[in-house]
Amino acid sequence: MLIKNGRIIDPESNRDEVADIYIVGDIIGKIDKNINIEDEVIDAEGKIVAPGLIDIHVHFREPGFTYKEDIISGSKAASRGGFTTVVCMANTNPAVDNIETLNYINELKKHSLINILQTASVTKGLKGTEIVNMEELRKNGAAGFTDDGFPIMDTSIVLNAMLKAKKLNVPISFHEEDPRLINNPGINEGRISEKLCIEGAPHIAEDVMVARDCLIALNTGAKVNFQHISSGVSVDIIRWAKAMGANITAEASPHHFSMTEEDVLIYNTNAKMNPPLRTEKDRMKIIEGLKDGTIDIIATDHAPHSREEKDREFTKALSGIIGLETALSVGITYLVKNQHLTIMQLLEKMTVNPAKLYNLRSGVTEGYKADLLIFDAYEKWTVDKFYSKSSNSPLFGKELYGKVKYTICNGKVVYRD
Repeated sequence: MLIKNGRIIDPESNRDEVADIYIVGDIIGKIDKNINIEDEVIDAEGKIVAPGLIDIHVHFREPGFTYKEDIISGSKAASRGGFTTVVCMANTNPAVDNIETLNYINELKKHSLINILQTASVTKGLKGTEIVNMEELRKNGAAGFTDDGFPIMDTSIVLNAMLKAKKLNVPISFHEEDPRLINNPGINEGRISEKLCIEGAPHIAEDVMVARDCLIALNTGAKVNFQHISSGVSVDIIRWAKAMGANITAEASPHHFSMTEEDVLIYNTNAKMNPPLRTEKDRMKIIEGLKDGTIDIIATDHAPHSREEKDREFTKALSGIIGLETALSVGITYLVKNQHLTIMQLLEKMTVNPAKLYNLRSGVTEGYKADLLIFDAYEKWTVDKFYSKSSNSPLFGKELYGKVKYTICNGKVVYRD
């Protein structure tokens, strides 16, 4: 396969040039000007060719909740969004706290269009009281460990789990909200929750957990990832801990840098997620963190739910929205067009930085795996359908900039617009 005349933007090598890419099997064989070879040709003139996107935080719901999503439908949604690698969370049913469930998923993912990494839970049954056999799960292919969705309240459990993760050289990721400080999850405690007569989730519920685990990360030296940061104060705490030398990464989800608590009044339960959308001040602090490198990674927290699970009164609806098919466009629309990030910086947070966290290789380089994305950064499009089984998104009907044209994974076209 030959990709002609594309503008190659590669954050790993800092390459930004128009050139051709010749793919041999599943490998990038040659990058040069004016390659002329008899083969299938993709004309990428006027388009950007970048490494395939990597999302380190998705829920494909298999096993246990396949009416919302499964590995095949999730991989189709990911490919439409330009993702060639995703990392699945462990809060399935049963949870990925044992070898049998992990091996079951490892077999299923062989049929995926894209590369799938599977995490295991930190604690048995996601209950926060007993650490899983991390060594055995790692040996059987667990990419990292997380109780995502379930904050771990026992400090000694967190400390010991970090020490084990450091020994295994894998990331350990944390959902940081203290449930004892939350009356109703999914909505920020503030002006909008008061208007709706709902007691919500204050930012301090996130801040105290982030502060605790920053200090434990400093003590252990473990590779710690903070998931979907929503609070501006938490951004400041993470910035301090990084300056102190902690081996920390942090994620921002597209909804937290593009929306605020005000959007709950417009989108109702499709603007309900954990942690919740917060104030405009928090949103700008998230963007500040993305700009100065405090927040390293953009990750979707793709969380499919059925219409019935969302179409309830606010306090009874499930939290979370889908995001794989719109993440790149939201980044371009809200960060690049508003000149908060360059396209190179946006791609860095969606390719090379998540790759580093999971010890992967990402880049447009000869000899590298041909996992590539071709997109039009300027094309405007309307969100009008989803490849996901679920459609719980506030972006339906929204105009966004940046359209994925091709996704190439392991040398094969897995999505074309």
